[in-house]
Amino acid sequence: QVQLVESVGGLVQAGGSLRLSCAASGGTVSRYAMGWFRQAPGKEREFVAAIGKNGANTYYADSVKGRFTISRDNAKNTVYLQANSLKPEDTAVYYCAAVDASGTYYYRRSWEYDYWGQGTQVTVSS
Repeated sequence: QVQLVESVGGLVQAGGSLRLSCAASGGTVSRYAMGWFRQAPGKEREFVAAIGKNGANTYYADSVKGRFTISRDNAKNTVYLQANSLKPEDTAVYYCAAVDASGTYYYRRSWEYDYWGQGTQVTVSS
């Protein structure tokens, strides 16, 4: 029922930063646990970060831990991914995902999510 739209990604140099947004329509983001996934050329889709319904619980893939931060602003119906110290291996199409949640838990498996954004390209040059 809810539609998710990621902000436009971009091209940045290694070591740089960018901020992605995921805006929800047709629903209220506060109902949902949210996640970010990515898919690089020649690779399967992989988990990046997740956040619980009220933002209390977060989890990150080892590959981005300490560099990426997931956050949410339920009043703005938006979830964010702040990506710092970017590496060329971060280059991928990034997807926002949502699942209706009754608790504050996060989810880190793609099959646990019901709604997906269209994806946005992030390219990191060396």
